[in-house]
Amino acid sequence: MQKELEEYRWWQKGIIYQVYPRSFKDASGDGTGDLQGIMQKLDYLAWLGVDAVWVSPIYPSPMDDFGYDITDYTGIEPLFGSMQDFDELLHLIHQKGMKLILDLVPNHTSYLHPWFKESRSSRDNPRRDWYIWRDPAPDGGPPNNWQSVFGGSGWEWDEETGQYYYHAFLKEQPDLNWRNPDVKKAMFDVMRFWLEKGVDGFRVDVIWHLMKDHLFRDNPPNPDYIEGEPDIKRYLNAYSEDQPGVHDIIAGMRKVMDPYGERLLIGEIYLPIGRLVTYYGKEGAGVHLPFNFQLIQVAWDAESIYALVNEYEGSLLPGNWPNWVLGNHDKDRVLSRIGEQQARLAAVLLLTLRGTPTMYYGDEIGMHDVHIPPERIQDPKELTMPGYSRDPQRTPMQWSNAAYAGFSETEPWLPLADDYQARNVETEKEAAGSMLSLYKRLIEVRKQEPALQVGDFIPLGLQGQLMVFKRIHNGAGVLVAINFGKEKAVYQSETKLQGEILISVSGKPEGRLVADSISIEGEDAVVVRLD
Repeated sequence: MQKELEEYRWWQKGIIYQVYPRSFKDASGDGTGDLQGIMQKLDYLAWLGVDAVWVSPIYPSPMDDFGYDITDYTGIEPLFGSMQDFDELLHLIHQKGMKLILDLVPNHTSYLHPWFKESRSSRDNPRRDWYIWRDPAPDGGPPNNWQSVFGGSGWEWDEETGQYYYHAFLKEQPDLNWRNPDVKKAMFDVMRFWLEKGVDGFRVDVIWHLMKDHLFRDNPPNPDYIEGEPDIKRYLNAYSEDQPGVHDIIAGMRKVMDPYGERLLIGEIYLPIGRLVTYYGKEGAGVHLPFNFQLIQVAWDAESIYALVNEYEGSLLPGNWPNWVLGNHDKDRVLSRIGEQQARLAAVLLLTLRGTPTMYYGDEIGMHDVHIPPERIQDPKELTMPGYSRDPQRTPMQWSNAAYAGFSETEPWLPLADDYQARNVETEKEAAGSMLSLYKRLIEVRKQEPALQVGDFIPLGLQGQLMVFKRIHNGAGVLVAINFGKEKAVYQSETKLQGEILISVSGKPEGRLVADSISIEGEDAVVVRLD
């Protein structure tokens, strides 16, 4: 017998919303978003109906990688505000019945972090082993062939001490050595600091990178590498990521978190499904949610999506809770990937599949990638790997048709979309057919229907570009039919079908279904409460 709705954890029933703080709302007037700005928009998030706000890094940082290079894990970057601002934000979020999830970045620090300054000062410094240092190869070059995600070798020569240090990302982001027990203790203490303040969980950055091969073996060549692709793809990262010992680290994180009650541990993991699901761990020793990015990467057609959903569902063990993600600060926006009408279908998919959905700010109003002129480029990745900028999907949130889209009173840190005067929260709130109205209605229906929050996933088949499934909880059911194709399709049920249309992307009027079939227009979707 299925559990009652109250027995599920908040994060199983809830919706997570990612805020990229630089781009959400500027309250200080300097063109960059901040904590006070987030506070000003909490009423909007509560109105939208999200349950948890995940805030990308807000710690002190030289901003070489916009906050993912940290100099103090228990402070607040002055650009974003103060610790008093953070405490107020946390209080207000809780007051409005929502949760706050912080980014945790334990794989690497800034090269300006006091820990690395000590580590770099001499070979016999007590913190030398807090980072990954190696002697040169016999030819004087890097110790092995591990590549940086941001291009080139992952090893940087340090003239002063005559060794290389490893950085999976920028050279300004040296990797911590998680084999050192003192590193573990320090990072677990960081987690306790924020948990004691009352944060409701962490999204752990690049968690699959934390452990590296202890023999530092070369990565094997990638037989599928295509010339012109990033350097990181030249090799299969067999030894520089996803190492067995990473699961012991995650088990340690869970031991820190579990005494604090219903706190949530999310892992950022870009791996195939079979490897991804191992991060749930054994007997509750893994992350609660290994982020599932498959909808970002899948070929966008009914057959591929249907196969993906079923493969994922079939890979989950009892006790594993699914999750889905459509976009984030590192990937092209969903609308730019698949177009506006398909992005509407993607919204239906995200909010009706089994598991916890994560939304990326602005996707709910149909924000798209923005062209960044050369003189406005901010992302260091574009400077080291031209053509791979993440700036286009990080542009300011479009709140209104006022100057600077209501984001700021001055020129924002990144350019605004040309169509912000039509595509913004204020305008779309009043438009029945807008993307925002669709998201709002989907979230409302999800909250009204326990089957959509926690119900089982029952695949009903694929008919050309028409994908149909049911969600069932305690005998109550919801049917979802999504037509990814451009031609009209008809779903013919093998059993009696009767119910009420709750949502139609094309705006078909709500009403009763009395026949045993549903006609669905091209690029349309319907959500039906079954009798």
